[in-house]
Amino acid sequence: MDLDVFLTDCQRRLGYLFQDTGLLRTALTHASGAASPLLSNERMEFLGDAVLGYIICDYLYERLPGKFEGEMTKIKSTVVSRTTCYKICKEIGLDHFLILGRGLGRAQYVPDSIYANTLEAVIAAIYLDGGMGAVRGVVLRIFENVIDEMIEDSDAYNQKSVLQNYTQKHMGTIPEYKVLDVQGPEHRKTFHVHVKIGERSFPSAWGITKKEAEQRAAENALAVLHGYPVPFLPPPDSP
Repeated sequence: MDLDVFLTDCQRRLGYLFQDTGLLRTALTHASGAASPLLSNERMEFLGDAVLGYIICDYLYERLPGKFEGEMTKIKSTVVSRTTCYKICKEIGLDHFLILGRGLGRAQYVPDSIYANTLEAVIAAIYLDGGMGAVRGVVLRIFENVIDEMIEDSDAYNQKSVLQNYTQKHMGTIPEYKVLDVQGPEHRKTFHVHVKIGERSFPSAWGITKKEAEQRAAENALAVLHGYPVPFLPPPDSP
């Protein structure tokens, strides 16, 4: 195995170029393939778990204003779970770069936890190599889809269903959603949506996906209907 080519291919999969590739090599090395436990990825796994948790908590805190601790904790717990980390590891192809001992490397089955732990170790390696800004960018990119799914599918955040149930019961109609504006480049669009119930329009909201904007618009409508402050006010220059 040409180690330089091996590590270069891994960096390409990650979308991050290391200044110190030794950190990446350590992050990929399971205890079974290391000369001693201190030369394996176990210490990095410990750090990566904390770094990943912080990034996701910070992101959810900023993205979900007005949400209570329990709601954000539910989403965060799923995003950083061993199951999710295993799936992300496989999705980005990191599983092809694990450095295992001969016995484990030849085994037909490698425990899912090893893949999950390796992803956490790699997150720590990026943090040690490039700092919080670098690792935050990588984490949010590779976890983007699962974060969006957890937010959109979470019962705690399904404001569209709550609004529809309310309007059917109390107003005899259902909400209608309309996209008012779309901004940003193709790979990073933002959507401006408002909701109309009968002849009444409610405060609009922005989101990084159409579904998120609709959820936020629904939450705005619920706030107005119940006499609460509107949580998602659009910028002053919005159309």
